[in-house]
Amino acid sequence: MTLAKLARALDFPIEFFFASDIQEIDTGSVSFRSFSKMSARERDAALAAGMLGLQLNTWIERRFGLPEPNLLDLEYESDPEAAAHYLRQFWGLGEKPIGNMLGLLETHGVRVFSLSENTAAVNAFSFWQDQKPFMFLNNFKTAESSIFDTAHELCHLVMHRHGDPKGPRMIEREANVFASAFLMPANDVKARVPRPVTIDVVLRAKTRWRVSAMAIAHRVNRLGLLSDWNYKSMCVELTRRGYRASEPGGIERETSIVWRKVLSELWSDRVTKAHIAQELCLPLDELEGLIWNLTSTAARPDRQAGTALRAVS
Repeated sequence: MTLAKLARALDFPIEFFFASDIQEIDTGSVSFRSFSKMSARERDAALAAGMLGLQLNTWIERRFGLPEPNLLDLEYESDPEAAAHYLRQFWGLGEKPIGNMLGLLETHGVRVFSLSENTAAVNAFSFWQDQKPFMFLNNFKTAESSIFDTAHELCHLVMHRHGDPKGPRMIEREANVFASAFLMPANDVKARVPRPVTIDVVLRAKTRWRVSAMAIAHRVNRLGLLSDWNYKSMCVELTRRGYRASEPGGIERETSIVWRKVLSELWSDRVTKAHIAQELCLPLDELEGLIWNLTSTAARPDRQAGTALRAVS
């Protein structure tokens, strides 16, 4: 009777409480974005989402061969700008802008999930589990901010895999520098950004590097293309125009290549998300929350995508 009441209160199937124990996450290895703004309750909700994500990933990997992890171990590197350059070269990206950050990570074996509304205060978090990299992203922010968060978490996966004795503030600063350098390589920015750097120049640059206007302004200042005084003035003007809270005229949100393919393959066998939720003993909305906004409205095969995905026989 008590268990039935608990199941009703939590809106979980009663079978969930009789299922095998869910794999736990090593909390010491989890890197949280905006950790200082997060309450213990929000942190616990995010970790719970992470454990459900592991459960869903196991279910998927029993049926599909997902791309193998292909990340560098850059824990030895103390310069995040250099680390971003090394990873770009390892992946053969050169200096060109990244057209689909989410797809790039999936191609190199990062398991990407979404954060639902009850964890909206958490920008993103990532961790390694069983030699596989996992990333959970908040899709309530602008598309440009989500791309930057993705690159920020990528830094944690390659530079801070086992934590870092420098402490959370330092590694957050390193991750921001890494993300900026990874998305906007110094040589490309210096070659492409005309001088003097004005508001109009920054707003035009958004279309090339697909990041926020504030992120571009910060990058050109860091590279010495914009003085500190002009940078501060530009931030004031961008804020006045609404670019701190949102991204007027923003880009389209990236969607997952892997999840679109997986759901399309499953649907061809008449397996729906409701079927998956039932097999995992989860409410459908919990499963939806893990892939919310990572897929298009209708799951269709993506003939343009190069992500390797095969059914497991």
